[in-house]
Amino acid sequence: MRKLVVLTFLSLDGVMQAPGGPDEDSSSGFKYGGWTVPYFDEFLGSIMGEQMSKRADLLLGRKTFEIFAGYWPQHEDDWPGINDITKYVASDTLTRAEWNNTVFLKRDALVGELKKLKQGDGPDIQVHGSADLIQTLLKHDLIDEFWLKIFPVTLGSGKRLFGEGVMPAAFTADESQLSPGGVLVVNYRRAGDLQTGSF
Repeated sequence: MRKLVVLTFLSLDGVMQAPGGPDEDSSSGFKYGGWTVPYFDEFLGSIMGEQMSKRADLLLGRKTFEIFAGYWPQHEDDWPGINDITKYVASDTLTRAEWNNTVFLKRDALVGELKKLKQGDGPDIQVHGSADLIQTLLKHDLIDEFWLKIFPVTLGSGKRLFGEGVMPAAFTADESQLSPGGVLVVNYRRAGDLQTGSF
């Protein structure tokens, strides 16, 4: 069975929008694009390099796919194998791409297609960015792991990792590290149903 793994940069107040630059995603008037940049150091670069080097296919929303497709095909030296792996794209508007090994998944069939993919053979599937797509994955309890980088900033507004419709669930922290700049790197693995109790 294939795992679906979400990798994301996160503020302390749960915002994941436009971590990499001012023009990445200014929808809804978001004006803090590039908020991770002052904290990105050799330590985080090493973590990202290790996570991106793991054999995995990609699942991306339309906007993230367009950003990736405009950059990564010409920068495979920084992400070896990126051009050869399968890129699954959730979109009702895109139907073709120049980037090889791109497969488009219609939104109305997305959940069923992902359930089939997860049951099949192949590498794990990584989700980068794609805030809107992640809400669908959360609503249908399709995420097996979160690989989070939590930055010591609050943003007040913006697209959040955990929006409306999140299913109650339990997770186990498999690994955690702290960067010199105060970024918490933590991997959470799905660990069954939410348990409650009393003191």
